[in-house]
Amino acid sequence: MLNDTQKPADISDVVPIATSRRNFLLSASLTAVGAGTLIACGKASPDVRAQTGVPAGASGGTMGAHETAAPASALSASAKADAMDAMHEKGIKAFPAKTEGRGNQIFEPRMDKGVKVFDITAKVVQWEVEPGRKVEAWTYNGVVPAPQIRVRQGDRMRLVLKNELPESTAIHFHGLELPNNQDGVPFITQPPVKPGESYTYEFTVPNAGSHMYHSHHNSAKQVGLGLLGAIIVEPRRPRAIEKVDVDYVMILNDGAHGYTLNGKGFPATEPISAKLGQKIRVRFMNEGMMIHPMHLHGMHMTVIDKDGWPQPQPWKCDTLNIAPGERWDVIVNCNNPGTWAFHCHILPHAETEHGMFGMVTALIVTA
Repeated sequence: MLNDTQKPADISDVVPIATSRRNFLLSASLTAVGAGTLIACGKASPDVRAQTGVPAGASGGTMGAHETAAPASALSASAKADAMDAMHEKGIKAFPAKTEGRGNQIFEPRMDKGVKVFDITAKVVQWEVEPGRKVEAWTYNGVVPAPQIRVRQGDRMRLVLKNELPESTAIHFHGLELPNNQDGVPFITQPPVKPGESYTYEFTVPNAGSHMYHSHHNSAKQVGLGLLGAIIVEPRRPRAIEKVDVDYVMILNDGAHGYTLNGKGFPATEPISAKLGQKIRVRFMNEGMMIHPMHLHGMHMTVIDKDGWPQPQPWKCDTLNIAPGERWDVIVNCNNPGTWAFHCHILPHAETEHGMFGMVTALIVTA
């Protein structure tokens, strides 16, 4: 929890009538505008004037010598501020909220004569993105993101895809420099995998780095609905800078499920945890259709790789712009204890007047 020392305020204690987070501010503002118009025209009833804090004898102009009540605008602003603050507080104190399903977990292969075999079923499920909000998801093995594949450069791997979707599909290994017939693009390198059919990909794992696997057939729909996952290829000889205590994959998406990190929206996103003095590696992957500048509070990020390739010289930033299809790897030296916000800095992807949502998580550094 970000802060569990205080019970979040109940919105009913602030707002005198039952209303949702989404319509409170709109209805409050419309009420204030309507009341202000009636008062200005001198047509407001005593009840309306009482609700807005305007005395019965006051006009729409400046207050007289004995008109001591606060202006309607001041009381309205105070009430709206209290309501907004309560909604923000409630969301923060719910983090990390529990939801059904967890994607991006390590995929343990089965072995077949030295070949690492990954059995994948593409199917439709109900996926809980945020507490109480379930959506239709098209998944690999029932989770969003798909199980995380980790192999080593030079491994022989086989991926067997079974299609239980209502339409054809295929898998593309984004970033891997494979033989042409393994590239996974229907009508260019293979036939589409029709509903009820299976298809096998097999290759020797080439270039190391942070890569992705996802649909490449009707992909704006299929990837947006959840057919996406990470494939991490460990190098034969790791660099010294790659030796870390925590290795974390963060997949960004902005499709049919909204703005998500690893298939969840705040407050159901997963915090990253580390001890003071540890190093973490964050592997950003953008599976969406928008740019997302990811910003970390409290500590800088050292950028080491782009699209699986080492940077000529590591460089520092606190906000890293991640375009669709890109992968960026960063190192964070956890030298500043506390709970630090970590979010997309296109602010409508992370926060509204109702509080934080979408692409927000936290890095928690404990002493």
